[in-house]
Amino acid sequence: MLVVISIPALNEEKTLPFVLTEIKTVMARTKYKYKILVINDGSTDKTVQVAKKHGAVVYSNSRNKGLAETFKHEMKRCLELKADIIVHTDADGQYPAEYIPKLIQEIENGAELVLGSRFAGEIESMSFMKKFGNIAFAKLFSRLTKTDLTDSTTGFRAFTRQIAEEIEYTTDFTYTHEQLIKASRLKFKIKEIPIFARKTRESRLMKGPLDYAMKAWINIFRIHRDFAPLAFFGKIGIAFLALGSILGLWVIFNVVAYGQTGGIPRVILTAILILTGIQIILFGFLADMQKK
Repeated sequence: MLVVISIPALNEEKTLPFVLTEIKTVMARTKYKYKILVINDGSTDKTVQVAKKHGAVVYSNSRNKGLAETFKHEMKRCLELKADIIVHTDADGQYPAEYIPKLIQEIENGAELVLGSRFAGEIESMSFMKKFGNIAFAKLFSRLTKTDLTDSTTGFRAFTRQIAEEIEYTTDFTYTHEQLIKASRLKFKIKEIPIFARKTRESRLMKGPLDYAMKAWINIFRIHRDFAPLAFFGKIGIAFLALGSILGLWVIFNVVAYGQTGGIPRVILTAILILTGIQIILFGFLADMQKK
């Protein structure tokens, strides 16, 4: 069995030596055969040289493509390396390597996607707004995936080769969320373990909590739309139908009680809402048929 520990890196020459040394120290005490893979996302510092010096297999993007595209590149390279288990971690040292064997053990025990949860464990430092947002996302994803989750945004995770082979990614931002939703829909077994997360530099992926929230919600809706179109469009269509029906009942009440509709615009709006609701639901059926 081969474990590939995969690390995306962008200008991480300062932190990468510590991360790689820690991983090798921890893995040397285990029974696992492993390789460390570093995907260089267009670094302009000595990230590549540092990674090679510490024995990592290094592949580079032709230019900076962002974390989501780099993750897709990772999956391709991990499969080429014939990984049986893939462990994804960060280059900034946030996730202690001591938890890697624990992630792998859960895979050996039958799980297929294992998350290292910061919120089930301990976080050295995180702003209130970021913590609140992550907890809110976790509650939403618990409902979407029908799995109790406390940390849906963690980048520290282990998963099987089958997940890497079967899940295709369409989002350009929240690959962590997309992997969770699609793994759940494909009936893969998901589990969490508590971890301690170190304090790191500010995120390079977002300008602020509001920017992150907007991008994440857009991608969540997009993933939900693509993976469960009937449920997605059905809920919207039913909302329009409900509004139209309520307004229609008011029109009928006016006709019965006062002998008038209460105004032609109200009748027209009722018809528009009901027809719109029916159309949206039909879109959902068509999209669901296309998906299958």
